[in-house]
Amino acid sequence: MVRLRTVAGGLAGLAAAAGAWTLYQRSVTDTVPYTTVASVDDVELRRYPAAVAVETVAPSRSDAFRRLFGYISGENEGDAEIAMAAPVEVADPEASTDTGPRAVGRSGGRTISVTAPVEAVRTEAGVRMAFFLPAEYDYESAPLPTADAVELVAVPERTLAVRRFRWRPTDERVAREADRLTATLERAGVPVSGDPFFMGYDGPGALPMLRRNEVAVVVDAD
Repeated sequence: MVRLRTVAGGLAGLAAAAGAWTLYQRSVTDTVPYTTVASVDDVELRRYPAAVAVETVAPSRSDAFRRLFGYISGENEGDAEIAMAAPVEVADPEASTDTGPRAVGRSGGRTISVTAPVEAVRTEAGVRMAFFLPAEYDYESAPLPTADAVELVAVPERTLAVRRFRWRPTDERVAREADRLTATLERAGVPVSGDPFFMGYDGPGALPMLRRNEVAVVVDAD
């Protein structure tokens, strides 16, 4: 009985530590800014400013992640050697969208922080994944990738319809949440452009009940 209580207490302590670490990482991770302009049931309509991202399309999430990790690890013309400040891995790349958005490093003596969220979506050409760079960078000032399969993308100002959910973002769960997002928007008569995509904010060590996952789709401005 005593041993069971000891084990239970140990597990509770580990869960509390993991929860505290999740909240700490979220508090120190920059996010792409946005303004909530409206809501439809449990869907937010957010206005995002123009931004710059580093992007690739690869056969799998793990391949896409490795390419982008290469960019933030120094495979760029700016010689930016960016060291990850939190664990980042793709534990089960074909069944999970875990990426871990936090990265900090130096370029010419300046600190670079890759901002959350990380975007990922499956397309006919493969998995498109993007890391966003801080707001002080634009398309002209961001370090250029040296790998042919990685490119800088100027993301225009846009409005996204976003639905938030928790637990591990498996392919099945992401697809189910995307269906709920599009169904809500269809009922409300909100026109969209393109397919829904996933936005991840937490690394794989985050507790499932504390995870911030989102599915989003561009709202048609026309």
